[in-house]
Amino acid sequence: MLGRGTWTTACGPLIEPLLPPWPEKAPGPRPASDRLCLQGILYVLHNDIAWQLLP
Repeated sequence: MLGRGTWTTACGPLIEPLLPPWPEKAPGPRPASDRLCLQGILYVLHNDIAWQLLP
């Protein structure tokens, strides 16, 4: 069993090239890091909860 965050840490280098780059002239700051977004998606899928229950 992997500890918390271990999966995304280990697979981050594999997944990162698949993500689109952040635009150079994007208005405003990035809303959240790609890693946090991925962790939220995996949490919802693993625990089978509703998206509305996330903060």
